[in-house]
Amino acid sequence: MIKIKSLIITVIFIFITQHAYTLPELNIKTGILIDYHSDKILYELDPDISIYPASMTKIMTTIVVFDLLKKNKLSLDDKFTVTEKAWRMSQSGYSSMFIMVNDEVSVDDLLKGIIITSGNDACIAIAEGIAGTEEDFADIMNEKAKEIGMVDTNFANSSGINNPDNYSTVRDIALMSKYLIKNYPVYYELYKEKEFTWDRTGGDPITQSNRNGLLFKNIGADGIKTGYLAVEKYSLASTVIKKERRLISVASGFNSASERTRKSIKLLNWGFRNTETYEVAKKNETVFDLQTWLGKKKIVKAFTKEDLYITLGKKEANNFYTYLEYKGPIKAPIKKDQKIGFLKVYQKDKLIKSLPIYSSENIKKINFFKSVFTSINYMIWGDA
Repeated sequence: MIKIKSLIITVIFIFITQHAYTLPELNIKTGILIDYHSDKILYELDPDISIYPASMTKIMTTIVVFDLLKKNKLSLDDKFTVTEKAWRMSQSGYSSMFIMVNDEVSVDDLLKGIIITSGNDACIAIAEGIAGTEEDFADIMNEKAKEIGMVDTNFANSSGINNPDNYSTVRDIALMSKYLIKNYPVYYELYKEKEFTWDRTGGDPITQSNRNGLLFKNIGADGIKTGYLAVEKYSLASTVIKKERRLISVASGFNSASERTRKSIKLLNWGFRNTETYEVAKKNETVFDLQTWLGKKKIVKAFTKEDLYITLGKKEANNFYTYLEYKGPIKAPIKKDQKIGFLKVYQKDKLIKSLPIYSSENIKKINFFKSVFTSINYMIWGDA
């Protein structure tokens, strides 16, 4: 990944165009592949058709819990009492942590039961512990979904088991997955754990492996969540990080667990092989030097308030360039955080990104007599 620490006026990147890349054949119902940093969609197949997300629903369940932990409204050491409703989920043939009625289980263990073993019983226990009922917890999930921008999603329960009112799209699930990784990096570490041992009541400890087959391959995978419903077949939200670049894949309609692992790896590898992401500007870090007019400083340092990444196909990028657009020199006084220009990225003659740049400091205007002298000097010599 290219890192740009500073730009003055113009920086140009030029690539040679050969031909566009060929999309992979996956034989799935729906899928999407996005670049984590740039949000560029690298692959999509009917990404907005409605699906039953199955256990990928549990991503949102953990987001709600992580949010409370982050806000110190909940502790990993807090314990919830297991109800009969939660316990019965371990008796119905679904994925389970195998908790028992009246067990007092910590939030930490319940999260591991949800994330690593995909326990539906753990989902209900944590939902009831936080909201009183699973239905009320689902309301919290839907509020968070709206906040994230998931426009085609509705959650009806905390686990993703059969319910026609529990639906989403691969586009929304990819958006949710990015939100999870970006906002809860410490707690997200649980998603790469390969197994969990639960010291259950009334029996020997039970160890279960993570159902995400990508974690057992040496490819840089550190999440996210599998899913299965008979009506939907097999699904997977997955992510791989190589060096500093991360891709997120979500797909549904695989015919088997082994197929979803194999074809998800194929899609992710295809993305890394055929595209590249370039860091153009880092929020509050990349500095641009712009000239001032009648200021006590001749240079004002500027920055962006957002990261700017560009993802391009390795064989399709041509005349990719970026430059600063501003009316300058910039007349003093200049206020801190004042918008003073734009960072623009073009591919050939097409604008593909535009981001405001802001002053990082206050710059006062020079006194009246000095400004008159400077103006006269400029008129005579053309030198500010």
